[in-house]
Amino acid sequence: MKRKVYLDDIPWEEALESYVNYLQAVGALAPGRPEMIAVENALGRVTAAPVYAGISSPHYHASAMDGIAVRSTDTYGASETSPKRLAEGEEAVPVDTGDPLPDGFDAVIMIEDVHYVKPGVIEIIGPVPPLQHVRVVGEDMVATEMILPCNHRVRPVDIGAILAGGIGKIYVYPRPRVALLPTGTELVQPGSALNPGDIIEYNSRMLGAMVENWGAVPLRKEITKDDFDSLKAAVYSAADEADIVLVNAGSSAGGEDFTAGVIGALGKVLVHGVAIKPGKPVILGEIRGKPVIGVPGYPVSACLGLDLFVKPLIFKKMGSVPPETEKIEAAVSRKMVSPMGVEEFIRVKLGQVGDKIVATPISRGAGVTMSMVRADGMVRVSRLSEGYTAGEKVPVELFRPLGEIMETTVIIGSHDMSLDVLANFLHFKNPKATLSSAHVGSLGGLSALKRSEAHCAGMHLLDEETGAYNVSYIKRMLPDRNIILVNLAYREQGLILAKGNPRGIRGLEDLARGGISFVNRQRGAGTRILLDYHLGQKGIEPSAIHGYGHEEYTHMSVAAAVKAGTADAGMGILAAARALDLDFIAVAEERYDLCIPGEYWDTPYIQRLLEVMALPEFKEEVSKLGGYDLRDCGRVVWKS
Repeated sequence: MKRKVYLDDIPWEEALESYVNYLQAVGALAPGRPEMIAVENALGRVTAAPVYAGISSPHYHASAMDGIAVRSTDTYGASETSPKRLAEGEEAVPVDTGDPLPDGFDAVIMIEDVHYVKPGVIEIIGPVPPLQHVRVVGEDMVATEMILPCNHRVRPVDIGAILAGGIGKIYVYPRPRVALLPTGTELVQPGSALNPGDIIEYNSRMLGAMVENWGAVPLRKEITKDDFDSLKAAVYSAADEADIVLVNAGSSAGGEDFTAGVIGALGKVLVHGVAIKPGKPVILGEIRGKPVIGVPGYPVSACLGLDLFVKPLIFKKMGSVPPETEKIEAAVSRKMVSPMGVEEFIRVKLGQVGDKIVATPISRGAGVTMSMVRADGMVRVSRLSEGYTAGEKVPVELFRPLGEIMETTVIIGSHDMSLDVLANFLHFKNPKATLSSAHVGSLGGLSALKRSEAHCAGMHLLDEETGAYNVSYIKRMLPDRNIILVNLAYREQGLILAKGNPRGIRGLEDLARGGISFVNRQRGAGTRILLDYHLGQKGIEPSAIHGYGHEEYTHMSVAAAVKAGTADAGMGILAAARALDLDFIAVAEERYDLCIPGEYWDTPYIQRLLEVMALPEFKEEVSKLGGYDLRDCGRVVWKS
């Protein structure tokens, strides 16, 4: 096949509108033939016709209280000075809540207001109006009254109302069937033995869960290899079986990207390429009156493509509209730069800090699945904008309830693996509480505190003149703030090396040796400052180290680079080396603290952390990671 370039690069709203208009014109979005189902099975389904009550509810005059049924006329004239007595059985009949009123009786006196003067005789001291404490026929609904209109998504309360109206079955639109076709020679099923180049096929499960959550029926197909004829046959078959066909991967313009060609050969390609990031190479097509969409292979791009272009189609096929997404306004914690001409969708972590909600951007890579797991919301950057400046307020679409976000402790600063353990125990002990941790380095954490964008900062900054940790940096960057330093752990820092140390590295001196590649931490990271200190002690110039400018943002990223062979060595903590079964040469023990502004000390955000840090089981779990000493964990080591 000849390589093709994008056919379009248009705004996504325009692409969606034109696509929907085309599909409606060819009848591709009309709901299917209505089907009758039992009301008990109708949750989440959309009514295809109005539902009318078959009976009144209640269908008889019912007592609304436990008490005595009476004729209201028999009670006229009763007063405290001239009470009336009624004979039980003839003039007063005992009833329980829900009982039908005896013929001729039209009111109920609560049992609490009934006074027996002697067995079988009650006394009342006031008149009773007609229908007192009576649920009359049709109080809830009257026979023939409409319970639900058509195109209504059935809720739990609706099921109760329909059954109360005497209706056992209703007409609903069928759930759209969505075929998911994973493609790629490199794909293998979950659980398979992995070879270099293999990619676990999880997208179809993830995308299938999304369409099922929207009310459709996912039809997951087997993996199709990168072959034009094979893909053509698979798409042709899926278009027969399903209402909507999704082809995952092969939507770009590479030599093995056949999706656009297959759709064009079997039907029509209306859009190929939309001005969004991530997810630009989406394909919007039609085959024999069925929407067929080419979804990019990267998981973040695929999810965004489904949300923007598939979700609206599913709801239209069900005769409904997607629910509105809750939005809030948040302050951006750091600058977001975005290219002009493309609408970018950036996932963020959120937390309430002081009187504002702070949005911290997380990884923007289209293949970073964990960015979707960690995200609390999403910021859209207009194609007419170059991004947002730090502190600017922006609208955020929420991925989880605002109440949960308001209970989030925000830690920005240096990365440490114990923070994940802290987050887990925090949520276990306080299910409503969560921890948001953004890894921007120790100096970045202090800057976030200066801007009041975090409850605390993780830091391990060595003062090269005194050999002490953190205090001098706090005095310099936060001179007028009331700050409390709480120790989290002491940890071993050193060189992370490939298993078996094949390059024979013995210490920092060998980093300057020819043929040794290195992976560093980013500027402002405490690990990098520690490295520079020890390089200076040994008289080693950073420029002599091949890869000194190769930067990663976490200890695990450094370890992963060494594990993959991208670098021979990297500076990091022992726990990261242990996690990936790598070798380690210790360089120094360092102190890792939480820097906490005094104004947050007594808040639940901090007090909950301190409670967790005091737990023996938390300390035991951190110790298992390796290279940690928790002798001062939770102790205040300095106050300003």
